[in-house]
Amino acid sequence: MTDQGKVAYIFPGQGAQSVGMGQDIFATDDTARQVFHDADQVLGYSLSDMCFNGPEGDLTKTIHTQPAIVTTSLAYYQATANTLRERPDWQPAFTAGHSLGEYTALAVAGALDFQEAIWLVGERGRLMQEAGEKSGGGMGAVLGLDAISVEEVCQETGMEIANINSDDQIVISGPKDAMARALDMAKARGARKVIPLRVGGAFHSSLMESAVEGMKHAMKKVTLRQPTIPVIGNCTGKPLTKVEDIEAELLQQLCESVQWSQSVRYMAGQGVQTFLEIGPGRVLSGLVRRIESEAQTVNVGEAKALEKLAS
Repeated sequence: MTDQGKVAYIFPGQGAQSVGMGQDIFATDDTARQVFHDADQVLGYSLSDMCFNGPEGDLTKTIHTQPAIVTTSLAYYQATANTLRERPDWQPAFTAGHSLGEYTALAVAGALDFQEAIWLVGERGRLMQEAGEKSGGGMGAVLGLDAISVEEVCQETGMEIANINSDDQIVISGPKDAMARALDMAKARGARKVIPLRVGGAFHSSLMESAVEGMKHAMKKVTLRQPTIPVIGNCTGKPLTKVEDIEAELLQQLCESVQWSQSVRYMAGQGVQTFLEIGPGRVLSGLVRRIESEAQTVNVGEAKALEKLAS
C-alpha cells in the first residue's frame, strides 16, 4: 500500500443532482455511456436527457433524482475503474454510500447488477415520493449542536434524527409543523445555523413507513449477492457481508437514520486514509474532512478529474 493508505470508494445521495451532470463522461467514455443507455432502457424514459438538459424541476423530483444520481455515479465509477485498472494501490478496501448512495456502493461491490440497482432505485424513488406526498413531512439541517442536544429537541417536538453527517451537522425529519418548532428550539439552544431543506418528504423517518411494503415487493424482483468488497451500512456503520444483512439494511434505512459519521470513523479505524468520492457533487468529501481531519479526499465528479487521478 502506498502513502495514501487503504482507499474507500464513497458515493453521494439525494441533493447532489444538478442539470448537466454526467454529460462530460458520457461524451468521453464508452463504458460510462453504456450505463446511461442501460438506465434509459430499464426506466422506460430518457433519464440521460433529463440529467444533461433538465428541466431542473423534473430532475429534482424524488422519482427522477434517485435513479439519476445512481446512474451518474455508476457512469463515473466505470470510467474511474478503467483509469485505475492497473493500479492495485487504488482498489477499494471498502465501499459506502450516503443513503441513496448505498445502492451505488452495493452495485460496485457486486451485490447488485448495475441495471437492477438502477431499476430498484427507480422503485425506491417512486415509493418515497408517494410517501412524501402522503405524509407532507420535511427535513431540516442543524449545524453546531451535538447529537444528544438534537435528540432532546426531537423528543420534545416529535421530530426524528435522519442523518448524523458529522459531529456538528445533523439532519432532522418529521412533520413540517413540528420541524419549524424544532429548528427554532435548536437555534435557541445554541445551534450555529438551522436550514430547512428542499426535499420531497420526511426521509429516514417513520413517515416513510408506507414505502416499506412496496420496497419488500420490489426487492423480490432483483438478485442480491454477497458483496466482494465490504459495504458499510448506513444504519449500523458496520460492514454488510451477508445477503440477509443487505435486505434488512435497505428496508431499515428508509425509516431510520443514516450514521455517516460512524461509517467514516469505522473505515478510518480499519486503516482507510483516502476517500474517493465518485459521482456528482462534493458533499461527502467535505463531510469526511470534518469527521477525520487527517483523511485525504479525492473527488471524481467530472471527466477532467480522471486525468489528474491517472497521473
